[in-house]
Amino acid sequence: MARTKFPVEVLTPEGEVFSEEVEMLSTRTSVGSIGVLANHEPVLAMLEPTELRLYRSDSDIVRFAQAEGYLQFADNQALVLVEEAIAPESLDRETFQTRLSDARKAADSAEEGTEQQARALRDIRRYETFLAVEQ
Repeated sequence: MARTKFPVEVLTPEGEVFSEEVEMLSTRTSVGSIGVLANHEPVLAMLEPTELRLYRSDSDIVRFAQAEGYLQFADNQALVLVEEAIAPESLDRETFQTRLSDARKAADSAEEGTEQQARALRDIRRYETFLAVEQ
């Protein structure tokens, strides 16, 4: 079933990774999963690491391993601002396994309640999520 399309832009600190019209956007906010269709109410949300799915159609889905960031939907346009957005086929699993191991060590050695511990725990969530995204 064809749906009305709307423009979506996915930006990272390195630049634009996606800019097309889609039928639906699916991601995870700090309060749970969200699916956005055309003409959705305006929303501004904090994003958690997850698999970002951009539906060009029911059978054509663009996927990214998505890090933390923000989603803004207004004027029938979506803007996804995230630390990282990596296509599953571009994920270097060995690199992320190493990063995960380093983050776990950092979390274990950090003092309870410190920014260092919070950063390590955030990195652990990100890398575990990235590794869970299927190629």
